[in-house]
Amino acid sequence: MLCGFVGTGLDRAVFLIQNVASFMAKRSGKNGSGGKNGSGDDGFFGDYTAKDIEVLEGLEPVRKRPGMYIGGTDEKAMHHLFAEVLDNAMDEAVAGYASRIEVELFDDGYLQVTDNGRGIPVDPHPKFKKKSALEVIMTTLHSGGKFGGKAYVTSGGLHGVGVSVVNALSDDLIVEVCRGRIKYRQTFAEGHPRTKLEKVGPAPNKRGTSIMFHPDPKIFGAKAKFRPKRLFKMTRSKAYLFGGVDIRWKCAPSLITDDTPERAEFHFERGLTDYLQSLAKGKPTVTEDIFAGKIERKEDGGHGNIEWAVLWGAAGFGDADGFVHSYCNTIPTAEGGTHEAGLRAALTKGIKAYGDLAGNKKAANITSEDTLGTAGAILSIFVRNPEFQGQTKDKLATAEAQRIVENTMRPAFDHWLASNPKQAGLLLDWVIERSDERQRRRKEKEVSRQAATRKLRLPGKLADCSQKDRTGTEIFLVEGDSAGGSAKQARNRATQAILPLRGKILNVASAQRDKILANQEIADMTQALGAGIGSKFDLDALRYEKIIIMTDADVDGAHIAALLITFFHQEMPELIRAGRLYMAQPPLFRLTAGGKSVYAMNEEERDALLKSEFKVNQNVDVGRFKGLGEMNPPQLKVTTMNPETRRLARVVIAEDKIEAADDLVNRLMGKKAEARFQFIQENAAFAQEALDI
Repeated sequence: MLCGFVGTGLDRAVFLIQNVASFMAKRSGKNGSGGKNGSGDDGFFGDYTAKDIEVLEGLEPVRKRPGMYIGGTDEKAMHHLFAEVLDNAMDEAVAGYASRIEVELFDDGYLQVTDNGRGIPVDPHPKFKKKSALEVIMTTLHSGGKFGGKAYVTSGGLHGVGVSVVNALSDDLIVEVCRGRIKYRQTFAEGHPRTKLEKVGPAPNKRGTSIMFHPDPKIFGAKAKFRPKRLFKMTRSKAYLFGGVDIRWKCAPSLITDDTPERAEFHFERGLTDYLQSLAKGKPTVTEDIFAGKIERKEDGGHGNIEWAVLWGAAGFGDADGFVHSYCNTIPTAEGGTHEAGLRAALTKGIKAYGDLAGNKKAANITSEDTLGTAGAILSIFVRNPEFQGQTKDKLATAEAQRIVENTMRPAFDHWLASNPKQAGLLLDWVIERSDERQRRRKEKEVSRQAATRKLRLPGKLADCSQKDRTGTEIFLVEGDSAGGSAKQARNRATQAILPLRGKILNVASAQRDKILANQEIADMTQALGAGIGSKFDLDALRYEKIIIMTDADVDGAHIAALLITFFHQEMPELIRAGRLYMAQPPLFRLTAGGKSVYAMNEEERDALLKSEFKVNQNVDVGRFKGLGEMNPPQLKVTTMNPETRRLARVVIAEDKIEAADDLVNRLMGKKAEARFQFIQENAAFAQEALDI
């Protein structure tokens, strides 16, 4: 052993040298003169010799390490094979040589992509004279027509590994090329040619390339298969990205298990604007119009072409707050990159400059998080020689892309804001509200680290009113973030505050005291009202003149309202007795005809309005609101929030009914389920309308 020796520094050195020499002698032979061949090295290096150096030729590296080329061997990676083939067809379209692309999924798992472009060259390659250019492209890494920039000025792939990787990871691949009025075919398996390039026959009216392939189950697993819905979305997104191409989709009926169509044809003249409208359909928005633009630079062969579409949602899009979908040369860049940085900079600098011109000092605090927090943005850029991080091209690294996007979008955004002052004002107010909320959240995090006596602050999601005096002020307790977003736009910022509540609050009538105090939604309401809770409630400290419960006009909305009223009845009864609690009355129906719109609270009022407000036999469009989130801000304002046009129901308890009210709350909301069951049995006969569930 070389450890545990104690002595002088010189002793240690001598000991160490002797032991190392002994170790080397044992590895090289008894007398230290050499190993098996007398060289003195074989014993030390073991069996690691030249024969252990493996040389992988052709496409063998791809089959050995597919993760290096397509990111793995899972289902996502298998679908990346389709993306590589489709990208090649799109490159032909973007270059102006193809106008049609066809995608077909067969019931045996084969996938085919066909374009009417120039067709892969089939003449002998000058470097490999015994092989056609087609065979070189299909069987050799880093081969293709996208390196020099002559065949393609801008393209999705520059590594030259796309279609060859697809070939390497397929157990069967068939290429057909129509070129020079002749049809050619060659087949491959696992990256190797199975047949020679052969002439199939004349093709006087056809041109282009068709690639049909079947992923190798030895790579992806026997159960792996293409998902029609995923392929359909990938196909459709390409059509949005380039309006100059028709893309046709076809899928075997036996493979479809959802709403994916068997056949479809895509052609979108307005490109990304159509795409964004389809994503935002039915969702409330901050601005009516989409900020969209498209710049084409034909003199540079398409280098620097850029298209964008941006829309600000009142409550985001779907489950997420907002999103940015970006593409480079039609390749989706899921992790963003330099082009997204240019978009964020252009929009943030533009809205800050507009706020500065409008004299709003708060605009100086706006960040890109505030600007794009609830926005849906789609960006597509074409650049020469793009640089990506990784072969799967998930993130763009081209520094020039940021400059192109920012310098193009910023003037366009400035012009859009200046030419739409009403929408620009709404957008500025919305972004500043986001900024205020962000700063409040940050302050709350800072406060949470301070002493408990300094922790009381307004909840971060509260959009407070600006008036300091509570006279004439109101706070709306709104069901859900979506309706809360619309309400923030519809409100009078001076006198109306908005507090969105997530879901159903705790039933305080059947909950322990510690659970009530720990509930986040109850804590937010208590902080916003500022008057304490339970025995500590102080009506004089109430921050608002009216507290208004605003929920959907359905069963869930009624349940949430009942839970809130139960909370106020138990924890703040003086508030109800003072007549400060109200219920908003949103309409159920909207009746429209000839530019005239009226609203009805229920079916009876709807029928009456149809007779009194419209002519006989007039074509009246009757729409039913499923919830507050379906109303756009102007509708919500006029029907539910504007004091001059809305309806409110005050929650009151007569002095002689206080005990009866207490008993009713305990029966319906208390811990005893049998009491609720008894109430239902006693009152079921009085229920005249079917529940809206």
